[in-house]
Amino acid sequence: MKKIVLKIVYSVFFISFLSCSAQSDIISTIKKNGNAPFSYAELSVKEGGKWEGNQYIGGRFRNVSEVQIPAEHTDHSTYIRYEGIGLENNQVGYRLYLDWRNATDIFGKKVNTLVLPEVGQDGFESYHHDAAWGQDILKSGRTIGIGSYGRYDEQNDYIETFKIVKSTTAKVINEKNSSYAAINYKGWKTWGDAVDLQSKLTIFNRDRFVKVDLSVSDPISGLATGIVAFNNIPVRLVVGKNNKWAYIATYGMQTLAQKEDNLGMVVFYPVDSFEKYVKTKSTHAIVFKKVKEVSYYFLGAWSQEFGGIHSESEFYDDLNKKLDQLDKDGKL
Repeated sequence: MKKIVLKIVYSVFFISFLSCSAQSDIISTIKKNGNAPFSYAELSVKEGGKWEGNQYIGGRFRNVSEVQIPAEHTDHSTYIRYEGIGLENNQVGYRLYLDWRNATDIFGKKVNTLVLPEVGQDGFESYHHDAAWGQDILKSGRTIGIGSYGRYDEQNDYIETFKIVKSTTAKVINEKNSSYAAINYKGWKTWGDAVDLQSKLTIFNRDRFVKVDLSVSDPISGLATGIVAFNNIPVRLVVGKNNKWAYIATYGMQTLAQKEDNLGMVVFYPVDSFEKYVKTKSTHAIVFKKVKEVSYYFLGAWSQEFGGIHSESEFYDDLNKKLDQLDKDGKL
């Protein structure tokens, strides 16, 4: 497959602001209930500044309900707080980069209260360092991180992300027992014809997992998800007893924390949509059959998490219970 020089093309962008009172109500309701179970989705962009090339200069962050990504935006543009959509509950936080990388990252939490509204307010670097609440613990690099999605390029042996897209629109919704991000990629081109892809990432007010629903305008081969691969960290591939669901998982010292701690990562996927497992240079990848729709789950479990999982055996015990549930009920 021929290597292509890639360029992002976007149309005119829009922003749908949450009213200050509506956003404050969501956050204050969670905070005033103390340690009660919650879910939260967040999207925050700057206003009041200006674009200089690919950098957004000045301005202040404001939470929004929906945004179409502007043409100038790329990685490290400082336009979107912590660079993407945030999903959080009592146990863990995640972010999906809203740029060409389209990777999912993990915010490890040492507390069981809401933290995302304060993350990234003072720039990029602070949340990469140990803090009372926790920190960004996953180095995604040039991979899809944990549980994100792209298209497997078999000839070049890597996961292609979202380098050519006509427009990307993202929105966040907070409901009673779950919160989700919905992203609409128009004109996503990898090789051959462009397609539209819609994704929905839902976090619940319980456990660590996120449910991912993908829908493509036309069936494509090579649609893939996976987990960033680290040297000397083995991967497990396990199929459920009823052969309906399976998972790939890793566990070990694979975090950015400045101490010897452990992180477990997993993707649960439906067997009937599975084509093959591939280990690229940087990713343990699950490649799906030529599909139009597919749903799967991912989660990360950090050993420093408040009241969390602290050993490899605990981690895999938890995964196997979830796999049994999926194999039986088809959902978590």
